[in-house]
Amino acid sequence: MVDQKIQIKHLDFYYGKFQALKEVNLSIPEREITAIIGPSGCGKSTLLRCLNRMNDLVSGAKVEGEVLIDGEDIYQPSTDLVRLRKKVGMVFQRPNPFPISIFDNIAYGPSIHRFAAKKELPGIVEKSLEAVGLWDALKGRLSEHALALSGEQQQRLCIARLLAVEADILLMDEPCSALDPIATERIEELMRKLQKNYTIVIVTHNMQQAARVSSRVAYFYLGELIEFGSTQRIFTTPLRQETEDYITGRFG
Repeated sequence: MVDQKIQIKHLDFYYGKFQALKEVNLSIPEREITAIIGPSGCGKSTLLRCLNRMNDLVSGAKVEGEVLIDGEDIYQPSTDLVRLRKKVGMVFQRPNPFPISIFDNIAYGPSIHRFAAKKELPGIVEKSLEAVGLWDALKGRLSEHALALSGEQQQRLCIARLLAVEADILLMDEPCSALDPIATERIEELMRKLQKNYTIVIVTHNMQQAARVSSRVAYFYLGELIEFGSTQRIFTTPLRQETEDYITGRFG
């Protein structure tokens, strides 16, 4: 039986009076890649941000329903948001390394969260960069500015930054949209490697990417979850006509 890492129950989300998500019920399994697909404006990124409460920062935002991570409702008033966002990390469309050195990008999180002594930081940096396949290339360049890296390397660095603070869930919002096809292939290969130890939820407009990397797919339209299932079934024998129309390009 697959363990459900994230359980979303009767989730409604509003930007002021506008309802962006409508009665969403979705269970996301542990240590798999789940892809969220759908046309622009259907609520994909909104849902992703509900999973680490980044939408709390939006004026007028309102959430109804439950989001359980490891059985705990993250929308309870007692939730420690710093701890939540350390556990549930986000990778954005465009790489956003801090404008500091490569070393300090990785060491920053462990330092501010105070779970590592200064003498432990070099080991954390090495382990994190090794996990994303950057250590051999960058071990002699750790004092260099992170913004000097290529786009692919910057995105890998941002993922390493999450691993350094011991994130458990990786949320990826169009993580390859700013990358060329070769860099995209390498990031997808990294995602498949990381799923052995992490639960990954990816938002993508790229149907081929969803088919390549994910185990399960959720199709959203106008804030509603239309269909959810194994990637193979969704792309070969979808149950809903709306899903078939979207994945075959007849709609969206």
